Amino acid sequence: MHTRDSIFVGGAWVPASGDSVLQVFDSTDGSLLGAVPAGTERDVDAAVLAARAAFDRWALTPSELRAKFCYALADGLASRSAELTDIVVRETGMPALLSAQMQIAGAVEMARQAGDVAESYAYEETIGNSLVVREPAGVVACITPWNVPLNQAVAKVTFALAAGCTVVLKPSEVAPLDAYVLAEVIDAIGLPAGVFNLVMGTGELVGESLVSHPQVDMISFTGSTRAGRRIAELASRGLKRVSLELGGKSANILLDDLDDAGFAAAVRGGVGKCNFHSGQICAALTRMLVPRDRLATAEQIASDEVLTTWQPGDAFASTTMLGPLASQAQVERVVGYVQRGIDEGARLVVGGVERPAEFADGFYVTPTVFSDVRNEMAIAQEEIFGPVLSILAYDSEEDAVRIANDSPYGLYGGVSGADPVRAQSVARRMRTGQVEVNGGEPNMRAPWGGYKQSGYGREFGRYGFEEFLEIKAMQH
Repeated sequence: MHTRDSIFVGGAWVPASGDSVLQVFDSTDGSLLGAVPAGTERDVDAAVLAARAAFDRWALTPSELRAKFCYALADGLASRSAELTDIVVRETGMPALLSAQMQIAGAVEMARQAGDVAESYAYEETIGNSLVVREPAGVVACITPWNVPLNQAVAKVTFALAAGCTVVLKPSEVAPLDAYVLAEVIDAIGLPAGVFNLVMGTGELVGESLVSHPQVDMISFTGSTRAGRRIAELASRGLKRVSLELGGKSANILLDDLDDAGFAAAVRGGVGKCNFHSGQICAALTRMLVPRDRLATAEQIASDEVLTTWQPGDAFASTTMLGPLASQAQVERVVGYVQRGIDEGARLVVGGVERPAEFADGFYVTPTVFSDVRNEMAIAQEEIFGPVLSILAYDSEEDAVRIANDSPYGLYGGVSGADPVRAQSVARRMRTGQVEVNGGEPNMRAPWGGYKQSGYGREFGRYGFEEFLEIKAMQH
């Protein structure tokens, strides 16, 4: 059992002010994994005031020293990678091999990247008779999701710290345990007291208290669009800076110039990009757009790929690609959308609402592919956050771009085509923050963020670093 009874405030582990606890469940078998204290407004206030008290000195700390703390944090996380992998698998359901690579190694790389940017960034420039300087934004509330909890916490916290901000971190109550390891590492490397603080609790109480606190200068949030709207509303009352990375319903366009082999590879790759982490990523390519005359071929290839590669398995087995979902609530959400797709007239190619027969325990669902999907259907417009692929037919390149952009979201997308120049031209017309062209690998030093209801602001690399900086001009 991973039971914790304290929060981290002002450089010390202290009891939470209330008596309530939040239970955390093991995604792999549904059992009780641990519990954490449910924070209160009093805990939020203590954490924010500790961060405020530490800010002035930390903001004046040389960037080279702040970078060294980021590098030390990276080394500390790497030394506990096995422990963190086990926790994250159980919290989120992502299979162990993938968790070790994306969630843990990715977090280590993110901390090192923050240090690199802090050291190399040009904080000053001269424009005419003005000296333009960039300075830390202040006290930052970092509110993180349950699907990639450690990776997102490290991305926000280390970039904020590297920029000279102080931080209060509130992880998701669904997956809060890995944040304790992060706090222990930060405690061990000797970060000055109050620069980093950790408070657990629900979004409705602790999250909203953080966002509304008058001493918080900025909020960095990753999560649902619904929660993002609420955060933006509360933050607007204090005119706080806000960076929001929200939902997605990403389109994957397969162009008509692909030959048979290229088309088959693109369909198989698209199934993987939909089902990775059981679809529990905001960038999942959940809408596959194919030429109408190749719809039947796409259905067959997608069905075969699901049945051979993307079947649910033991999350700790080295060959497993598809694990459970993170919670029972998520199971109910995904199954509900599958039933809704059936009710709205989409054609079930593979999968369905039935639970995988071999997994009586754990939060497992059956990976599903729909065809004959119309873009106005709920399964094509709303973020499901599960292994559910919608295949849509298009009649021309213009039609494909129209369908892709006919979405409230704009976080991610994909284009595959035989002519790379044409594929990139189509990618330019997609209203989304990132597009992978012909399976281009993700680049975590490039800006990450979305258009429309996928949020605003950017994370990672120089662009993400600048989110935590204010701009001042001094005339002489």
